[in-house]
Formats: sequence, structure tokens, C-alpha cells
Amino acid sequence: MRWLWLSFGILSVALGVIGIVLPLLPTVPFMILAAFCFARSSERMHDWLVTHPRFGPAIADWQQNGAISRKGKRYATLSIAAVFSMSVLSGLRPQLLMIQGITLGCVLIFIWSRPSGPR
Repeated sequence: MRWLWLSFGILSVALGVIGIVLPLLPTVPFMILAAFCFARSSERMHDWLVTHPRFGPAIADWQQNGAISRKGKRYATLSIAAVFSMSVLSGLRPQLLMIQGITLGCVLIFIWSRPSGPR
């Protein structure tokens, strides 16, 4: 079972790294998922990820407080607005726009209802 968790963790890190260059793919949620997977499979990989200077603070904020930084919330909101704008500009059917709008609205409510964590 450890190998399965380790595989999911490595896949999550890979998707998170891809998300660094693709603005519509979220990085931090994949890194949080990777930390979860590594906690069940590899103490060394888990320690590396949670102490990483770039990813570690966001993971620690989530694990300790369920928090998302204000900067992260702003970037997520901008990404969501960009995705929805592209959908509108591409001429999707109103029914699809409504489904997408409701879904993205729920995501924004979740994101902005989380604490912002320590400054």
C-alpha cells in the first residue's frame, strides 16, 4: 500500500509542478495532496515537501489552520475569472455557462470562507 501512496504523491507533485507554468492548473492543492500521500508512504518525501521553501508554508498553513493565504485567494479568484471569461468569449451555451458559473462560484465561496492564516 505504501507504494500506491508514494505513486499518488509523486503524481501530485508532478501535477503541481506543471501547475507552476500553467495558470489554470492549481499548484498548492496538488502539493497538499502530495503531503497527505507522502505522510502515509515516505517520511523523507513528506519532510522534504513540508520544509520546502516554496511549497512548505502553504502546506503548513493548510495543515495547521485550514488556511489559504490572501495572495493565494487572489490568484485563485483571478484564475477562475479568466477561465469563466474564456468560456463566455468562446460562446459556450448558456446552460453550460450557468453550470460552470455555479460550480466556480461554489469554489470561490469555499476559498474565501477559509481563514487567511497568520501574517
